[in-house]
Amino acid sequence: MRRIRRRSLVQGASLLAGAGLLSMPAAVRAQAAWPTRTITIIVNFAPGGLTDGIARVFGEYASKKLGQQIVIDNKPGAGGNIGAALVARAAPDGYTFLHTVSGTMVQNRVLYSTLGFDPDKDFVPVSATSSGELPVAVHKSVPVSSIAELIDYARRNKVSFGSWAPGSAAHIVCAKLNELYGLQMEVVHYRGEGPMWQDMGSGSLQAAMGSYQALRPLLVNGTIRLIALPARRRNAKFADLPTMTEQGYTHAAFSQFGWLGLFAPAGTPPDVVRRMSALWVEAADSEGGRKMYDTFGLHEKPLTHEEMAADYERLKARMLPLVRELGVKLE
Repeated sequence: MRRIRRRSLVQGASLLAGAGLLSMPAAVRAQAAWPTRTITIIVNFAPGGLTDGIARVFGEYASKKLGQQIVIDNKPGAGGNIGAALVARAAPDGYTFLHTVSGTMVQNRVLYSTLGFDPDKDFVPVSATSSGELPVAVHKSVPVSSIAELIDYARRNKVSFGSWAPGSAAHIVCAKLNELYGLQMEVVHYRGEGPMWQDMGSGSLQAAMGSYQALRPLLVNGTIRLIALPARRRNAKFADLPTMTEQGYTHAAFSQFGWLGLFAPAGTPPDVVRRMSALWVEAADSEGGRKMYDTFGLHEKPLTHEEMAADYERLKARMLPLVRELGVKLE
């Protein structure tokens, strides 16, 4: 009987395994090895706000876990549409992600005649982090301490109200106050929170609304005063600050919620989406994540990609009617 040496069997098995790998589609081979190079997360707003901060801290955690560099690339403009369109056109290979506010994917479809992308068809949800409760603040030169007093003041004085983007929660709140109470507060839009709070600090804005971390320096030095929380609940960072509902303003526009979403281009391998989603959720419990949550006054853990997909539908149902009421169309 012919004897077959063990070494020949091992070599043959190796050749067959190699042939099997080579016969796999390129996308599948890349998925199995992901990541093998730098990952880019495009933030479609300027540095300095909550969207940018979460991307950097959570991205650093994911980078350490994956053993690959993650680069944050800020691409602000057109209410976030410029950065989102770049990611929509990127290869769905797990090396490009978008970190954005929910407004880019929800409100913008009503506000803009042309987006440059389809929010539902061009992206897959990965994970979402609550944007927290965003207070309304006034400059120290404005002698008000409640929404009722702001309404009375705005009837007699010029008020510029800061917003980080058209269709943002700040825009909706200001526009609805104007509509319901016959005011003419001017909404001033910025490319992110950072430049908005800079102008608030200089006194060129009388009111604004945004994240705790971004406004905190002005709050600490006494430049601004918080007057209300257009949210469903109070926030422990300013536990004595009443919601707008508690102040008697019960329209849905004054009880808002939203999130910061991590998206991948449609067609990104499901295993890559699940892995990145798991890391984003884990990041909230990391040392950097806990500090970030404390700094920003956040308390809700990130959503998995399945949870985010379901919440996305709820958010569209709630927000789209409010945005349509603005009657705004942008190019």
